[in-house]
Amino acid sequence: MLFTIQVNNKKIKAEKGETILSALNRNGIKIPTLCRMKDFSPTGACRMCVVEVEGRDRLVTACSQPVEEWMKIKTHSPRVITARKTIVELLLSNHPDDCLYCDKKLNCELQRLAEELNIRERRIKARKIKPRLDQSSPAIVRELSKCILCGRCVRVCEEVVTANSLDFIRKGSLTHVGPAMDRDFNFSSCIHCGQCVMMCPTGALHEKHNIAEVQDFLNNTEIVKVIQYSPLVASGIAEELGIRFNRDFDRILNSMLRRIGFDKVFLTGTGTDICIYELAEQLGRNIEKGDVKPLYISACPAWVKFAEQFIPGILTNLSTIKSPQQITGVLIKTLIADQAGIKPEKIFSVSATPCMAMKFEARRDGMMRKGISDVDSVMTVRELARLIRLYGIDVSNIEPEPADEPMAGRSSAASLAEVSGGMAEAVIRTTHFLKYGIEPDKQLMKRLRTGGSFREITVMFEGKEVSVAVIDSLTGLAKLKALVDAGKHYDLIEVMTCPGGCINGAGLPFSFSGSDRKNRVKMIYQADEVDAVNLPCKSPLLNNLYNKFINENKEIADKKIFHTHFEKRNVLL
Repeated sequence: MLFTIQVNNKKIKAEKGETILSALNRNGIKIPTLCRMKDFSPTGACRMCVVEVEGRDRLVTACSQPVEEWMKIKTHSPRVITARKTIVELLLSNHPDDCLYCDKKLNCELQRLAEELNIRERRIKARKIKPRLDQSSPAIVRELSKCILCGRCVRVCEEVVTANSLDFIRKGSLTHVGPAMDRDFNFSSCIHCGQCVMMCPTGALHEKHNIAEVQDFLNNTEIVKVIQYSPLVASGIAEELGIRFNRDFDRILNSMLRRIGFDKVFLTGTGTDICIYELAEQLGRNIEKGDVKPLYISACPAWVKFAEQFIPGILTNLSTIKSPQQITGVLIKTLIADQAGIKPEKIFSVSATPCMAMKFEARRDGMMRKGISDVDSVMTVRELARLIRLYGIDVSNIEPEPADEPMAGRSSAASLAEVSGGMAEAVIRTTHFLKYGIEPDKQLMKRLRTGGSFREITVMFEGKEVSVAVIDSLTGLAKLKALVDAGKHYDLIEVMTCPGGCINGAGLPFSFSGSDRKNRVKMIYQADEVDAVNLPCKSPLLNNLYNKFINENKEIADKKIFHTHFEKRNVLL
């Protein structure tokens, strides 16, 4: 039911049951917020969204106060502006002054609010919070001195990721956010997905940087420098550099990476194609044998760590096939090393990815051979963009170049796998094509592309129903468990930690907006419709890689090199 309220002496339409903030935003009236997160229940903790309501003695929080028909609201009265300004000044009173070096320097919401409220000096002075740098995690750095206690990281970890790694600790002026028992991240149940980093309005949480390490090796002439990058990286780099993205930007990125100093540039998408193909063969064998055990896809490293910690009972059903990053990495350290006639330890292998959990994955025990890591260093899209800017690459004056053989191409399915449900769809389509020479009904596959934290379809294979489930963010695991406990059987299960998949990975630009992500997803789906090579099994490049290189190399011919192992992890809490 719609009714009229008065805002700043003008009448606007409001809907019964919505909040003041929702009504204001819908009518084009913007007011600042800090603790608010879209699609989360409001808390009103930061008080930044306060407005003045006629008849109320106190200012009310617009994010949590429902609208009422009698309301007359002022959003920017002197009283309201003074309150908001005071809140920001109190936050700044003990905040560090290292804006030049802060990870969020141009994306800091606190800094932006200070500018909007015309704060030009520190009126309120307080004792600075003692700096405490937690660098124990391979992926995330925690700086307590920059935390403003908005609680956004706590909520996303609890309500979306469901790892419950963070919480408020102590009371009063000693309150801060941290893992259980106030220990460091390496003692916690953190799965390194980085969603807390994306939610943090300041630089209290950010990725652990590997730029200096990569620079050192780029200057080492005795080492062969190799980089691989996943399908989403090119669009993320274009966004970070302020360039309009197109499908040829991958080739421009190849040229930029060579100018920086990388000797070889490969596409992680080739590893994705191998991952899809191997999973399809494994699923095909399960169907033929009538195996009743579900096959869980293990391409998301944050999901794998979550399973090891919280549901170790399914580890025997988790596919042992390595992630695309690690498959590409192992080919670099074996196949490429053999072709170049050099030892694997003489190759420095870098991976650029939108996923922060890949930093953790590269350090796993099962991701190395003979003491040599498959991937030596992992960089987020943001880090790689900084490296490109550091080397002064003029993007407008650069010729596009192809990636290096034999990992110079990928099918559209490799890009599809970056979206939640895409890997499961690619595996089912590949399995069906390998068995029957045709793909399954496209309309059936499109059901995996709808929204929601849980999706499922059933595909017929020789009269047998093959059930597929997609878990989009870990909140969907509860529904999966309920269905399985009720007797439902699934043959293939894909789990993605980040909502929407890698398209919402924590390594992407902070400015990567919702509309940018929607456009990228749309482009991925369109490419899948029009590309000549839409599945790995149709790729001449992949067939050549298998037949000419992999099968002829004794070290990797049995494909055991593409597999790893998982085991139960014990965490403090």
